[in-house]
Amino acid sequence: MSKHHTGDPDLGVLAAQVLFSVQRELFTALAEQGFDDIQPRTGAVLAYLRTDGIRASELARASGQHKQVIGTLVDDLERLDYVERKPDPADRRAKLIYPTERGLLQMEAAASIMRTIEQRHANALGAQEYARFKEALRRVAGLQREARADSQAPEHGQGG
Repeated sequence: MSKHHTGDPDLGVLAAQVLFSVQRELFTALAEQGFDDIQPRTGAVLAYLRTDGIRASELARASGQHKQVIGTLVDDLERLDYVERKPDPADRRAKLIYPTERGLLQMEAAASIMRTIEQRHANALGAQEYARFKEALRRVAGLQREARADSQAPEHGQGG
């Protein structure tokens, strides 16, 4: 056994355990409601869709995925009739991704399933503790995004 291994899982391990468990429960319930043609990886698009449309670049930024990955997922979801691309009224060269009727139904089902999951945890922990947990998790996620952005920022002031 590695001397680095402790009985206390690190942030990444805990976050992955929560993510994969929630995804499994969500996508199993969605499949039971007739949305059995989508996979957890499509959550990078489905979780951030807006009824008023969203650009692929915004989906990439929000989900933390590369734009090429988002493009592939949007292609897949378009073939499955969950989303459609339409010209952006503000910039005809750009496209917005909108949920289709099936996409809207999936969004409603997913929101309902997530409310049930969250309510179960709020009941188990108590509403106040669960609210504090979510706020702390939101702050950690924000700090992690900032650290990632800082590490990817080009260095300035290095003459050349």
